[in-house]
Amino acid sequence: MNVSVKPTTIETAATPVAEFHARLDALLPLIEAQASEAESLTHLTDDVVAAMRKAGIYTMLFPKAVGGPELSPYDAMTVVERLSYVHASAAWCVIGNNMEGTTMAIYIADSGIDKVFANGPDITIAGNGVPRGFARPVDGGYMIRGHWAYGSGIQHAEWVHSGCFVTDATGKDMIIQPNGQPKIVVTHHPRSTIKLLGNWDVLGLRATGSFDYTLSEGDELFVPTEMTYDFDIGAPRRGGAQGALGLAGYSAWAHSGWAIGVGRRMLDELVKVIVPRRDPFGQSSDSASFRFQFAQAEARYRAARALVHETWRGVSETCSRGEKPSLDQMTMIKLSLRHIHDVISDVGTFAHRASRGASLHNTAMQRCYRDIHSGTQHILMADQIVEECGKALLGLPGPTAQWTVFGVTG
Repeated sequence: MNVSVKPTTIETAATPVAEFHARLDALLPLIEAQASEAESLTHLTDDVVAAMRKAGIYTMLFPKAVGGPELSPYDAMTVVERLSYVHASAAWCVIGNNMEGTTMAIYIADSGIDKVFANGPDITIAGNGVPRGFARPVDGGYMIRGHWAYGSGIQHAEWVHSGCFVTDATGKDMIIQPNGQPKIVVTHHPRSTIKLLGNWDVLGLRATGSFDYTLSEGDELFVPTEMTYDFDIGAPRRGGAQGALGLAGYSAWAHSGWAIGVGRRMLDELVKVIVPRRDPFGQSSDSASFRFQFAQAEARYRAARALVHETWRGVSETCSRGEKPSLDQMTMIKLSLRHIHDVISDVGTFAHRASRGASLHNTAMQRCYRDIHSGTQHILMADQIVEECGKALLGLPGPTAQWTVFGVTG
């Protein structure tokens, strides 16, 4: 039973999400057919990437200011949900491109926008904004260096975004801000400036091509200020009210929709295995114990999905009124993100065990199980972020508090 095929959407004349679902309908058979090949390649096939680019799936959230459709976050999430149901790795690359491209589009200077989007919004971008490098300030920008990991989709990227700790002019000591946290900058540079280290040999999300990367030439690379933004930047330059979601909100958006789709697929694959199966204990679906546990798993999954949908519908409706999402809404964005991952981890493990060997084979069920337990490893699922949610729900932050990627400030 696939409850995610016909999602409820928020549709307006300016954001025809139904058109994106229609385009996705045409794409899904190709994506499913080439999923196994992509797993072997350790990155998406050229055909799938080209088709998703042509359909605009990589750029659904891009603001109108750079020529993007600027779908509401909820509407775009319903597309991601269906995509991750078919192939979690394809959806993972799509959420990365949407999140990284949108935040670049709302934050970098006009001169940077003119450079990146000179030919329109159809650009691909990958990399890792979590700081694994260092940025030494120089006249007009930064000299960056580092070794970054998890560059999902980087095989097909045209631009790379790389998070860096800002140092002093000597490059030796990190700059510490008044709040005690290190200063971080997100830098953007052409794909030609980096080299891949070819080390993506992992449990799940095998087709994402999340390779480590470093600079292709020399020890440092100059990145002009116009191609950077501060990790904890506040007000966006573009993107309307939903631009206020920022890196904190868009990163949570990305992984929430992804989790819903792959979790649904795992449970649906279990049904395919269980219903026809007989073993020495009889018809598997006749087991009262199994029926009870399966019903519980369905309830937990659907409740977690409903929380994500409720949260993002509310956020999207707030933005559609031209209002900035509240601290409470941002808190629920973060909390529902972690909750859906906890739930799909639990129900995925239940499905794996209940299948009695079916998910050991190279099937969609095995792939989903591996992908689920790879998605839960992301830094956005850290316990420390849930602690920050508890802090906000208790009303402890001050009146000017706001969410950053990893916690609440103020």
